[in-house]
Amino acid sequence: QTQLVESGGGLVQPGGSLRLSCEASGFSIRYYAMMWYRQAPGKERELVARIAAEGGSTTLADSVKGRFTITRDNAKNTVYLQMDNLKPEDTAVYYCKVVRSTNYWGQGTQVTVSS
Repeated sequence: QTQLVESGGGLVQPGGSLRLSCEASGFSIRYYAMMWYRQAPGKERELVARIAAEGGSTTLADSVKGRFTITRDNAKNTVYLQMDNLKPEDTAVYYCKVVRSTNYWGQGTQVTVSS
């Protein structure tokens, strides 16, 4: 069964860093594009980052360009989101997603950026 499990969220000071992990099971991520979304209270869920399968090209939302990096480790079947220079507006639940025959979502991991 396809499953995505996020981890690595927590409380961090503005300007700090976190690395989120998305561990997949039930399929091999090497054949699929993987995505990170986030949803803040009262806001729509938004796409933060995407990494392609073959070639590994990446795209980032304008709001996080220069601060976030998405990577994959196919051997570990895991996708990462490195978040640097975090800002309070980055506070949200971060979700991992893959599109196969349908959308598969992880449960999300909370990131809180606060002084």
